[in-house]
Amino acid sequence: MSRFISGKLNSGFSLAELLIALLILGEISTFTIPKVITAQQNMQKTTNMKDTASMIGAAYEEAQLAGIINSNSRLQNLTPYFNYLSVDTASTIDDIVGYGSLSCNSTYPCYRLHNGALLMDRGGFAGTGTTNSMVIHLDLDGTYSGSTTGDSKSVMFVLFYNGRITSRAQLTTGIPPHWELGVPSLMVTRVG
Repeated sequence: MSRFISGKLNSGFSLAELLIALLILGEISTFTIPKVITAQQNMQKTTNMKDTASMIGAAYEEAQLAGIINSNSRLQNLTPYFNYLSVDTASTIDDIVGYGSLSCNSTYPCYRLHNGALLMDRGGFAGTGTTNSMVIHLDLDGTYSGSTTGDSKSVMFVLFYNGRITSRAQLTTGIPPHWELGVPSLMVTRVG
């Protein structure tokens, strides 16, 4: 505010006014910063999920073109066509919400991705019909949380023999319903 002192007009804010303004800004930031951080984390998870779904779809398309897809094909058959760092047969990852854990082993190996996630091979097509599918689990943080609930749970991809890939996120804590590849509860895309 302005003050008239000894014949001069001095303008400025008093210490009390500045402290009140800082207090108000502190209260506002207390509520907004956590929301911004959560939104950024959810966006990163969504990006990782979309990147993985795209990678699986592209690898499947390449494998189809190479003529190596058959009724017994598994995720292992797609590995020459997607980017992963290593094969892991000793880790434990989260299963989908409501279930505990999955163990990576020689029958169901996991593939460590560049973003730290683990992608698990859960079996092959077992046929060539349009409803035959392979199930692939993606643990976004690549570790077992020790819980059957929460946002660190696994995401399940279902790749159908005809090239359709479905993603059904099983993350429940703080994740909006449209989190799964941009569509409520289920997203189906055609590959090839």
